Amino acid sequence: MAEAADIQGTLPSPARRWLRRTASLLAGAPLIAGLLQGAVAPSAVAAGTVETSAVTAGNATGSRTVDVSLDTLTPTAPVEGDTVTLSGTVTNQGKQTVTDATVDVRVGPRMTSRSEIEQVSGRTGFRPGSDPSPLGGQYTVKVPRLAAGFSQEFRLSVPVDKLGLDDEGVYQLGVSLSGQTSSQPGKRVLGIERTFLPYQPEATEKKTQLTYLWPLISSAHVSAETGTDDQQTPVFENDDLAAELAPGGRLDQMVTLGKELPITWVIDPDLLATVDAMTKSYQVKDGTGTVPGTKQTVAKRWMDSLQKAVVGRKVVALPFADPDIASLAHRGKDVPGSLSHLQPATELAGTTVETILHVKPSTDFSWPVDGAVDPSIMDVATSAGAHKVIARSDSFRDDLPYTPTAARPIGGGTTAVVSDAYLSTAFEGDMLPAGNSTLAVQEFLAQTLAVTLEQPDRQRSIVVAPQRVPTASQAQSMADGLRGLSAQRWTQPLDLTAASAVKPDPEASTKVPSASRYPRQLRKQELPVEAFRDMKDTRADLDDFKVVLTQADRVVTPFGNAISREMSTSWRGQAPAASLYRITVHQYLQSLTREVQLVEKSDLTLSGRSATIPVTVQNKLLQGVDDLVLRLTSGNKTRLKLNGDDDVAELPVKIAAGHSQSVKFTASANANGPVPMTAQLFTTDGTPYGKPMTFTVKVSEITPTVMLVIAGGVLLLVLAGARMYTQRKRAAARNAEAEAAEAGDSEQPSDPTPDTGPESGDPSGAGEKVDR
Repeated sequence: MAEAADIQGTLPSPARRWLRRTASLLAGAPLIAGLLQGAVAPSAVAAGTVETSAVTAGNATGSRTVDVSLDTLTPTAPVEGDTVTLSGTVTNQGKQTVTDATVDVRVGPRMTSRSEIEQVSGRTGFRPGSDPSPLGGQYTVKVPRLAAGFSQEFRLSVPVDKLGLDDEGVYQLGVSLSGQTSSQPGKRVLGIERTFLPYQPEATEKKTQLTYLWPLISSAHVSAETGTDDQQTPVFENDDLAAELAPGGRLDQMVTLGKELPITWVIDPDLLATVDAMTKSYQVKDGTGTVPGTKQTVAKRWMDSLQKAVVGRKVVALPFADPDIASLAHRGKDVPGSLSHLQPATELAGTTVETILHVKPSTDFSWPVDGAVDPSIMDVATSAGAHKVIARSDSFRDDLPYTPTAARPIGGGTTAVVSDAYLSTAFEGDMLPAGNSTLAVQEFLAQTLAVTLEQPDRQRSIVVAPQRVPTASQAQSMADGLRGLSAQRWTQPLDLTAASAVKPDPEASTKVPSASRYPRQLRKQELPVEAFRDMKDTRADLDDFKVVLTQADRVVTPFGNAISREMSTSWRGQAPAASLYRITVHQYLQSLTREVQLVEKSDLTLSGRSATIPVTVQNKLLQGVDDLVLRLTSGNKTRLKLNGDDDVAELPVKIAAGHSQSVKFTASANANGPVPMTAQLFTTDGTPYGKPMTFTVKVSEITPTVMLVIAGGVLLLVLAGARMYTQRKRAAARNAEAEAAEAGDSEQPSDPTPDTGPESGDPSGAGEKVDR
């Protein structure tokens, strides 16, 4: 029982397990080396033609001379009356031909703890005394000759009653090749592969409740850009998601396998929203432009399959775009506004899943990367309303001789659902080689049975939280492992919501690990502080932009979702791509804000005491703008005043889509000279919008004295003109009289009597004019 405590306090080592399983894939001896050794058995195949038969060119000796790959083992959990069938390949990794060889089956001993299973899994070479003797007899395969660099397949069948399984439990099962070489005559073990055989012929009285999370998560594929149509056709960064959705693709396999398994769906709603967008019209970036997306049929088929798969099943929705909780806690929480996206992302998650899948999901769970937690991560995880945090047992470590129930309260109404580290990492690594998958499945089954047998009279609940983005081959292996439990002889399925409500084990640790225990490797993968500053800048620009739009939702929704995608867990290990995505989103937003701008203005000349200064605002957007104020500032109030007697004037701006507006300001001049002017747009709350525009007004003012001088000059000109006119008129009249007199003398005799004379006292003659 003491050994069981070891695994609870020790990190699982999947890397070590996969190193052993894939040792034969590192390098190979040339094919010609095998040919020089002579002919091989008819069933032998050249190295390199079998997926697991690559060999090294070194001088391999001893129990590692031959690589043994166990490709199939059926049934995975036999009962009485079954026959166990094993098949695989043996590959000669040495430089000498192996002769007089046999492939044997070795069974036992029975494992007594989970830690013992892990220790045996880590062994590579044959260990006399530790490894059991072969069954021998008819349960062998003879290999007369195996040339260097060559492989040969084998197949063995053994009835269960011949395996020596004397009691229920987990047994070591080995397949070895024994033979000799020219340099080392004498038969000995040249290679061995170990696995485990869980044997539980009858159902246990208390079955372990097992919860298996089935994640549907992908990376970000949608940009912040949308089309100009009413539907706002989305623009994708690429069409890579189609390959995952297509038959045989990763996500296709996840749905196809998951619908037949007792699992809890854990879904990133962003994936659903993305696929839903693909079922309609969408665009894909192509160099400097976009091209129509063509994968609607693939998307519709996958979505239809998923909708059917989740009917009546438990679905957990992660916050939209699966935000990196640990990065937020360690790098983002000190950047203002970073945590503000979590609550909206959680709310959006629920509505998205319910709208697209027609099921009501649970949004009460948070899942930090690899279940690694510390106090700050727990604080951030619960800040958006989640009350259950999916952790892992290599973070929440228990010093117990058994595996405790997953759920445990940690205070403040929060429950840590601690997944089993060993089971959660069981299918990491390369599962494409059949040998790797077989070993992983058998270890998984062995570990689950070992959990049950730790305390067979006490039912416990365990949770398995695998890698977030399993490959297609990993998903297949995960499914094979769950199928091995389908008989429910020692486990029974339980959904995550129910698992989180199971009565906790009072002996299990409820202490949140300190920050110093957070894995360094995970910390290195976190989004940097600069990433959250970039998001803050984008969010600030969006906030300034949306208040001036008449249809703000057409911009807020795509950009809000894009900012959520910027903090996604999927960016771990992809720092350059994450940075490029953030830059692209911000640059596109800035390009939209520049569509509303001041039109450059040339310098003006102002003559007179008052005038109007026009400033033009242009709106190239496809929607109107409002709630903008244009402020014009005079750089010299002494020379030029605005708005009566001020150096600043403001006027409202409202422009329809695709139009311009000329905003006119009244100005009054006081003195001559140039006056620098600054025009700046502001939102109604006083936030500057766009860049200011400057121009110069040249004032040429006319004073009252100058006006009097000019008026006097004009008056003199008018009087001079009148005088000249009068003189000319009189001269013209005299000339006319003179001409008339000359005309009279030429028609009558001259009268010698003077025109006038002295007055006479005689009365005037009849008919004469009398001067009085």
